[in-house]
Amino acid sequence: MIVNESGGIPNRLFFRLFQTGNILQRQVQNEMGISAVQWAVLGALSREGFEDGTSFNQLKEYLYVSRQNLDGVLKRMERDGHVVRIPDPQDRRARLVVLTDSGRLFWDRLQDSIAEFYRQAMQGMSFDDGVSLLHLLKKLQHELIDISLESTIPEK
Repeated sequence: MIVNESGGIPNRLFFRLFQTGNILQRQVQNEMGISAVQWAVLGALSREGFEDGTSFNQLKEYLYVSRQNLDGVLKRMERDGHVVRIPDPQDRRARLVVLTDSGRLFWDRLQDSIAEFYRQAMQGMSFDDGVSLLHLLKKLQHELIDISLESTIPEK
């Protein structure tokens, strides 16, 4: 993809991604009363195989969020009784993040709202549009992970 002087398509694409992320965060908060990160944490911890929890670092890497952001969200979720941090039986210095029974019940109660949220958000797209978008976003994620600008950053 060629970039023209004003940034062209890549500039517009990344700005739209920025806007879309912000709209998602706002709408999730407004419609479900939780943050998008809380939604993602609940979803991650409710997956099969995570019944015994996951490490803070694994959760941070899976969600691609900062340590500070995740820690703040987990503190709020602990206060609300949705998660607990317990000692890791394999490494007592480490802690596991575990979804509580209350957190699982809260997540289960959100499922109808989540399904309707998805339906409304995707109503203007065909099934094939959704599959294509999913494929393209996954490709973009892989490319973003591999970015290295070390040789292009000007000296101070």
